[in-house]
Amino acid sequence: MSKPRERILNTSMTLFHQQGYNSTGINQIIEEADVSKASFYQHFKSKDDLCIEFFNRRFDYWVSEFQNFISDAQTIEEKFLKAFDFLIYMNKKEDFRGCSFLNIMSEIPIDKVEVHKVIRNHKGKLRDSFYEDLKDEVLSAHIYLLFESSILTSQLYRSNELIEKSKLIVKKLLQPSSSH
Repeated sequence: MSKPRERILNTSMTLFHQQGYNSTGINQIIEEADVSKASFYQHFKSKDDLCIEFFNRRFDYWVSEFQNFISDAQTIEEKFLKAFDFLIYMNKKEDFRGCSFLNIMSEIPIDKVEVHKVIRNHKGKLRDSFYEDLKDEVLSAHIYLLFESSILTSQLYRSNELIEKSKLIVKKLLQPSSSH
């Protein structure tokens, strides 16, 4: 059996992603991780601290999956189109669960500053990576906003239709003669 900290983290990875933050209680995590309450608090000061670790792990997992998915792209256009295909892949894999960061952000009060800071940090890394590839602030922001809104709308409608439409927009935006 794995160590208590790992069991707590693995359990929270599943529960926070499937149930959200507010619907997942510490007692449920303790029970499903098969740890004592004392052990939980030995590793995490609070549910918020566990949530921050969840975000860090979820981000690492997501980036790894994302990088693997787009790794064979030969051009910038292909890379961004594959990025949107990745959203379709994740929707199939995770049954349109959407973005854990945005789902939990909608549940957490604004006064949980550290949790919101971690969300902004991870979302900022993704946004920065779009800029690094495109070297165009407006274009990268445009495509980033399409990407994030594709996640939300596909979850809302349980459909990949708007992701496919976003791909057409991205293709048009990345054409050499396109004016942004």
